[in-house]
Amino acid sequence: MKTKKMIRIAIAPRTALVLTGCLAVMGCQSQTQQPAALLASNDYQLRHPIVVTEAPETLDLPLGRNTRRLSGPIVGTISSFGVDSRQHGNGAVEILVPSGGANEAAVHAVTPQIRKALQQGGVSRSRISTRTYAVQDASADAPIRLSYPKMKATAGECGAWPQNIGGHFNRNEDYENYGCATQANLAAMVVNPSDLLTPRASTPADQGRRAVVLENYRKGDVTASDYNEGVGAEIAED
Repeated sequence: MKTKKMIRIAIAPRTALVLTGCLAVMGCQSQTQQPAALLASNDYQLRHPIVVTEAPETLDLPLGRNTRRLSGPIVGTISSFGVDSRQHGNGAVEILVPSGGANEAAVHAVTPQIRKALQQGGVSRSRISTRTYAVQDASADAPIRLSYPKMKATAGECGAWPQNIGGHFNRNEDYENYGCATQANLAAMVVNPSDLLTPRASTPADQGRRAVVLENYRKGDVTASDYNEGVGAEIAED
């Protein structure tokens, strides 16, 4: 009886060791065989990539049916839009005027004023074009839209909920809309979209400061700026 017990005790650790080794091998194989698509589906930067592309920059001008002259602030806004079209676009602006709306007479009256305001912003007369769009509701006061092509960073539309998010937690996966708002906000905050593609070139060195440092170096003086720790700050003793 003692011999049998000893045999059983000796065999049990070996069996557990073999099972543990098999589980470890199976785990390694499952991780090795994990498809790259599963990893990509859990990366919100790949699921909602920021794309730099050319998109229209627009300015809508509400126009009442009794309007015949643009006010000073509106003229300034249009001129500023023209300046932006030269700085961030190709300098061409398109005026989209409504056709068939209740304010069509007002549209014809202010369109020349819009062209003049754009010219005040530096847009050449030959770079201003006009195009009409149809208004479905004849009783509506449709706006005039100004547009020019501009390089923009965008992450696409958010709000995709194709599945119940409860099922993703059981599978330890991100839901479809996860990270979309973060990507969209980052794309909207970038002033120069080309910064997302390549870093900017280094700015020229400060020649005046460089001359001072070199002169101090030749004389054997300290080249670093003076810095006194604790300037303008006090530490409370209690």
